Amino acid sequence: MRTVDIIEKKKLGQELTDEEIAFFIKGYTEGTVPDYQASALAMAVYFQDMSDREISTLTLCMRDSGDTVDLSDIPGIKVDKHSTGGVGDKVTMIVAPIAAACGVPIAKMSGRGLGFTGGTIDKLESIPGLSTAVDNERFFKQVKDMGIAVVGQTGNLCPADKKLYALRDVTATIDSIPMIASSIMSKKLAAGSDRILLDVTTGSGAFMKSTERAMKLAERMVAIGTAAGRKTVAIVTDMNTPLGRCVGNRLEVMEAVDALHGKAETELMEICLTFASNMILLGEKAETIEEAESMVERVISDGSAYKKFRDMVMAQGGDVSYIDDISKLELAPIEYEIKAAKSGYIHNIDALAVGEASMLLGAGRETKDDNIDFGAGIYLEKLVGDYVNEGDTILRLYTSDKSKISNAGRRLEGAIVISENKPEGKSKIIGKVE
Repeated sequence: MRTVDIIEKKKLGQELTDEEIAFFIKGYTEGTVPDYQASALAMAVYFQDMSDREISTLTLCMRDSGDTVDLSDIPGIKVDKHSTGGVGDKVTMIVAPIAAACGVPIAKMSGRGLGFTGGTIDKLESIPGLSTAVDNERFFKQVKDMGIAVVGQTGNLCPADKKLYALRDVTATIDSIPMIASSIMSKKLAAGSDRILLDVTTGSGAFMKSTERAMKLAERMVAIGTAAGRKTVAIVTDMNTPLGRCVGNRLEVMEAVDALHGKAETELMEICLTFASNMILLGEKAETIEEAESMVERVISDGSAYKKFRDMVMAQGGDVSYIDDISKLELAPIEYEIKAAKSGYIHNIDALAVGEASMLLGAGRETKDDNIDFGAGIYLEKLVGDYVNEGDTILRLYTSDKSKISNAGRRLEGAIVISENKPEGKSKIIGKVE
């Protein structure tokens, strides 16, 4: 079997056999298939697509290229939740403790942020003392003892995906649906949970810019999970505007704590209610979505959801005084305000521009080796639908380096649209695939 023949076959739009896919993944992981051939195959896949069978095989081969996690010793139905990325997406920090408070075991491995999308691990590590570097033995014990752990990826999970992802990033194939689906699902399957809930974002602040492509990606990932024997549900959500008021690591922790006390913005609470209730349903702790929603509201109102988050922070070495009193979390010292150029209603605040500006302020990474300023970010004083007078503050920028403000400010030019008429409100929930 030769790699060049596999490339030729896919270039012509033909289906690859399971053996051909396995040969390629094994060879690329071990280094016998060079980058230039892997690049050629990735581009052929981009243009010719893959069948559900091909994508499932590719996913399983990437899953099996390294370590896998066995969670079978942990009682109950373990439910994992994953987002394809967004701006101001602090949902995991909110829904994981809510679901755990309702009895669903959460054994979650999360990633770091890269580019304009933030990472849950960076956000959690912005809490002083908290560590996400937890070995498997401690990880399992924490989930058994308190029902929740959110940690960084350990061991050698999906090395084939790591190599392919880095290659796609520099060969303009990052938005290939078969490659995105197999990349995400190989890691989810390797992480060992019994059920998987996916947040597939769409819009300017997401990798999938159109709802049509987001729905297609959701369908592909659900098909992969089903073929692998894992019940998988995907919810497609709008990411044209940032989620909530806060973008940046400590800012988002503060907003997550507020949400666990039931004090966040309506659209963020709607998203969290939807995802937490679906996790509870997948974990078989409720028989209907209505029952699950009632459970979510109860654990927020009685404080048990916040207590679950607090217990997790403490178990992972975090200083809980910073979440008991979020005003103690230090933000970057330099502030800059973006003001309304005219009076009227805010029709749009572009998520991509806000995410990239936040990264430029120091809250994100342009390369995986960049350091993060935990206190940097953007606070949205006003949201879409709000009325503003000329000169009102709309965005508040935080950074530790004054020289970064000009670049961030330029990126935000044109990001805010103000008009005379109030926009119609719409839900962030677009659709569901199961």
